[in-house]
Amino acid sequence: MTDIPAPVQRMVDATNAGDSDAFVSAFTDDAYLEDWGRKFHGHEGIRSWDSTDNIGKRAHFEPGGARPDGDDWIVTLHVTGGGFNGTSDIRFHLAGDRIARMLITP
Repeated sequence: MTDIPAPVQRMVDATNAGDSDAFVSAFTDDAYLEDWGRKFHGHEGIRSWDSTDNIGKRAHFEPGGARPDGDDWIVTLHVTGGGFNGTSDIRFHLAGDRIARMLITP
């Protein structure tokens, strides 16, 4: 495991600070987020997911490490809050200094 990539760390920091604008800005304009089959597109979709499943549920992320997987990163996050609580490996695809794709899958 290595340190998590900077764009993912910014997303984690924004979540833990409860800063929805910073959370959304961690993603590209055309980002794609999938959460167990539910699909969200662009900043509008990312903001929607954030309000229903992330900051809107007072989520807190504790990174457990990261590993590269081809062009993607697998980041282990320990999640607590008013929604999902547990540990998940989340797949990220980065575009420059932002997140282009975030996949939360079984």
